[in-house]
Amino acid sequence: MVRENLKIVEENIRKACQRAGRSESDVTLICVSKTKPVEMIREAYEAGKREFGENKAQELKEKFEQLPQDVKWHFIGHLQTNKIKYIIGKACLIHSVDSYHLAEAIEKECVKKDAEADILVEVNVAQEASKFGLKLEDTMSLVEQIAGLPHLHIRGLMTIAPYVQDPEENRGIFRQLKKLSVDIRAKNIDNVDMSVLSMGMTGDYQVAVEEGATHVRVGTGIFGERNYHS
Repeated sequence: MVRENLKIVEENIRKACQRAGRSESDVTLICVSKTKPVEMIREAYEAGKREFGENKAQELKEKFEQLPQDVKWHFIGHLQTNKIKYIIGKACLIHSVDSYHLAEAIEKECVKKDAEADILVEVNVAQEASKFGLKLEDTMSLVEQIAGLPHLHIRGLMTIAPYVQDPEENRGIFRQLKKLSVDIRAKNIDNVDMSVLSMGMTGDYQVAVEEGATHVRVGTGIFGERNYHS
């Protein structure tokens, strides 16, 4: 099932790139494996996938230890400061930094482990009360602050768009994040590069790709419905 689903998702990304005049190689598919057993992840791995996303620090740590070393783990969930220690040196990219307090805590852990961390700043473009992330207008100043932390490297921005029936409803959200990344890039801030735009999930990743996503996070579309009881 996983292999078949992957083919469909990859074909959809290819078509979305075509529509937008983009190269497929510009888009990284992150297989969101949270709550999924290692066997299912292995199936995706055997189909050639190497980028996986987890939203719980301990789960990422456990899976990191059970799967091949060439897997690239993305941390995509809300990160609590007391869980940072589980993912430094294991996550290739932390997608969900939304405060200086959190960034500073990651910096301290990096110093302790003599490591560095690539991060994305999470923006709550739609300003949904139930979601984490910064307001659009607060993002630039946080980016400038975090840029001063020597062990952290800001690689771009991330957003979680609202859950909608019609993905077209999120097109404006993705456009706003893309525009913000262009504005930040124009400032040429040291230690900041806006090469990553992490946006789009199972319901709307095709629209996100059309609007400039470099990383899409697809879970249900690959692994089926989430299982929270395993």
